[in-house]
Amino acid sequence: MTRGPKVPELAREMAAEFAGTMILILFGCGVVAQVIAAGGLGDPQSLGDHDSIAWAWGIGVTLGVYTAARISGGHINPAVTVALAVFKGFPWRKVLPYSLAQLAGAFVGALIVRWNYSEVLQKFDPGLTEKSHIVFSTMPGNGTLPIGTWPAFRDQVIGTAILLFLVLALTDLRNAPPLANLAPFIIGLVVVAIGMAFGALAGYAINPARDLGPRLVQFLTGYDNAWSDQFGNLYFWVPIAGPLIGGIVGAGLYVLLIGRHVPEDEVGTPAAEPEPKFDVS
Repeated sequence: MTRGPKVPELAREMAAEFAGTMILILFGCGVVAQVIAAGGLGDPQSLGDHDSIAWAWGIGVTLGVYTAARISGGHINPAVTVALAVFKGFPWRKVLPYSLAQLAGAFVGALIVRWNYSEVLQKFDPGLTEKSHIVFSTMPGNGTLPIGTWPAFRDQVIGTAILLFLVLALTDLRNAPPLANLAPFIIGLVVVAIGMAFGALAGYAINPARDLGPRLVQFLTGYDNAWSDQFGNLYFWVPIAGPLIGGIVGAGLYVLLIGRHVPEDEVGTPAAEPEPKFDVS
């Protein structure tokens, strides 16, 4: 295969993070549009339910990580990028570029879903209200349960802490991680499990780019309530701040409880630290 001019490393990594996050959102927002909007107009049972949403988001994570892993590490989530910078030596100079690329990928992925489902969304929710808001971005209690801002914030901290704790467990080469290029697959299953166990209170964004990118699409395509929840409270910051804090908490707990106690190798020195990436090569 003929290669073109050499592209700077950071530009290659940003392109990979953009593509991986776009794949995540195509499957994630796409399945919610099918279940909520298309299902609301047609036969709900034939178009999916909560479980199909959880599985599609998890598969989207798996495919997004596989897409980007060899080039950028496949973070596809600013909470992952920040946590790896805090605890695993990922360069701080790359945190903002990675996060911007992830946000851009999420935006483009959501824009494609918005375009593809435009007729369905218009028929299902002509006023573009909170009825279809959840197709793109999260709301407390998924728009129906009596959950306010702070319980949703707590939920996002906990959910993302679980994610990062397990991401580090599954990618720490000193700690018997899954082999044969299976780490992204298992990480996808982690997201499925979080969706099934912690999806009710705040929609398990657990990823600032996953929520903010689609929310920007909402704002630009006619949703007047894009930044607020169903109660009229300013809410967009919750799925940004909660995951960023939760990711650091979860990664820190892994280092404290497991990472620092991994047995030494046969020579009597700790095994080499893995690259601060999802290295699935």
